[in-house]
Amino acid sequence: MGKKILVTGGAGFIGSHLCKELLSQNHEVICLDNFFTGSKDNILNLMDNKKFEVIRHDIIQPILLEVDEVYNLACPASPLHYQFNAIKTVKTNVLGTINMLGLAKRVKARILQASTSEVYGDPLEHPQQEHQWGHVNPIGIRSCYDEGKRVAETLIMDYHRQHNVSVRIIRIFNTYGPNMAQNDGRVVSNFIIQALKNVDITIYGNGSQTRSFCYVSDLVDGIIKMMNTDDFNGPVNLGNPVESPIIDFAKIIIELTGSKSKIVYKPLPQDDPKQRRPDISLAKEKLNWEPKIELRIGLQKTIDYFDRVLRGI
Repeated sequence: MGKKILVTGGAGFIGSHLCKELLSQNHEVICLDNFFTGSKDNILNLMDNKKFEVIRHDIIQPILLEVDEVYNLACPASPLHYQFNAIKTVKTNVLGTINMLGLAKRVKARILQASTSEVYGDPLEHPQQEHQWGHVNPIGIRSCYDEGKRVAETLIMDYHRQHNVSVRIIRIFNTYGPNMAQNDGRVVSNFIIQALKNVDITIYGNGSQTRSFCYVSDLVDGIIKMMNTDDFNGPVNLGNPVESPIIDFAKIIIELTGSKSKIVYKPLPQDDPKQRRPDISLAKEKLNWEPKIELRIGLQKTIDYFDRVLRGI
């Protein structure tokens, strides 16, 4: 029997894919979004589904809903967007999480908090494991997001201990795929759009810093598995353990797009982590989950998506 499920940030990149997958599993889905970074275009293909409902709402304000589960994904996730209004980002992570936890407590719903690899900061150990406490600058330009997400995890566990709310925490590592925003300033979308336009591809730093990229369908599979796993609160890392230097990543995109773009280098932003790779041993053990989509296949799907967007199709 289908559940009634709330997805905050449901019109965002990851949220829209999550809504689509939950609907395919015959659940009723309420998509809650203030459309700051989410887009109606991401969910247009879901609007004809009678089990899909959209509410324009900011989770900083309380809302009364009756649901069985809450996936709390609402928060700008790229530095460009979360630094645009840093105080609002902190409020989303703190007040918004309190509001969603209050809702879950009231209706006895299970709540999954979408946390982030940014809680590890510029990691002192590599790869990142869930027991690590993180190396985070509390007063830097990224702190609104990094520390905001850390406080959200604190709140999740305090509501679990104090009020017996059923909670789940996932830590999302770099994810890519269709429905990414063109203007979010992230590596994947930046490189692909620059390559498709045959303009210079901008690398910050010398390109030796590493990232690991997980295709969005793999991530959504992990998110749903975590929500439906009993006797495990997390946190659990969800991401791809295959690590690549940024420079190699740029070269693959130039190759796949057949671009004439040249690579140019600019200074590394403050507090930008030098390494990022998840240890997913816990996800394998507890969720029987690991990514399946190979990088080049996922990139080609993402390139095809951005090509259609740029051509207005």
